[in-house]
Amino acid sequence: MSLFKLRGELNTPQRFILAIVGVLITVAIWWGLAETLAQKRPVISGELKVLPSSFDTLITPAQRDSMLKQDSLLQAQATSFEKVYPILPPPLKVLGSYQRLINDDELIGNTSRSIWLNIQGYIWALLIALPFGFVLGLIPLFRGLFSRQIDALRYLPLSALTSLFIVWFGLEDTMKIAFLAFGILVYLLPVIVQRIQEVEDVYVQTAFTLSATNWQTIRSVYIPAVLSKVMDDIRVLTAISWTYIIIAELLNRQGGIGGLIFVKSKMGQIDKVFAILLLIIFIGFIQDRIFSYIDKRICPHKYLKHKLPGLQECQYGIYFFLLVLLVNTLFPNVIPVIGTWIALLGSLAMIGMGEMRILSASKTSK
Repeated sequence: MSLFKLRGELNTPQRFILAIVGVLITVAIWWGLAETLAQKRPVISGELKVLPSSFDTLITPAQRDSMLKQDSLLQAQATSFEKVYPILPPPLKVLGSYQRLINDDELIGNTSRSIWLNIQGYIWALLIALPFGFVLGLIPLFRGLFSRQIDALRYLPLSALTSLFIVWFGLEDTMKIAFLAFGILVYLLPVIVQRIQEVEDVYVQTAFTLSATNWQTIRSVYIPAVLSKVMDDIRVLTAISWTYIIIAELLNRQGGIGGLIFVKSKMGQIDKVFAILLLIIFIGFIQDRIFSYIDKRICPHKYLKHKLPGLQECQYGIYFFLLVLLVNTLFPNVIPVIGTWIALLGSLAMIGMGEMRILSASKTSK
């Protein structure tokens, strides 16, 4: 197949090879730009490590000019130079900074803290958006009363509301979770209403023909149809959620990679800043893959023509996993930490057993 055919499909070897080549090209461009923007700094003994501030009132302008002149003379007399990257660090320097981040800056602990805040924000946003979205989307009275106000929320500059959230919830994690949940909610709620309107009438008419009640129609038609589409919308919101969690953590730098990235940027450690940014991109990619997997197992009708053995085990494992996260979000201190980990590992084991049955059934069918 021609690689330049409009909307052409790539086969598996082509996708694999092109993906590797694309990564190599990206790294090469990154390295080339880093070397182009690099600077040579003179190595001087006795140079001023911190230049006098223009706002410093303890020294006179004449003293400041004398100090700067002395530093300039020292730099002019330098005989050796070192290469520095003040704008864009090279890839190897960024990768090498991970070890220092882990040892000196508790990268693993800060990352896990931010991920847990992110998960809690998602859970609260879904708990609010799903029932309110169904009420607005299904009942014309409430849609007429509140739909315009809900749509208007999307135009709020959320970063400007941080002071209000501090007043309402304080500076601790409660504020961060509330801010993140609100940031997701203002986008998710109108989407749920729209997805309800997109449900095809043929399914609703079929339920009516079978004498289904309103609740049966909601349970068997609207909920499966909406959830199967909302999963795609949740995947899109992954990037937005990380943007808001970074903003929230900047307000109270008591942990998390949002506060960490702010501190490192203020200290001029650009290589560590890029390392944290790459870590956020990697986490976002993993989250997207997890949401995609949940979608395939919770809504198998979108991808499979028939039900596979082991699918039910996977669904039960996913439901139990999500239930544990929900309980820990709503009642943080009810389940001990060891009990939470045991429950999560048990649900993952159930998912793994289901996947093994699905894999075995797929091989048998071939």
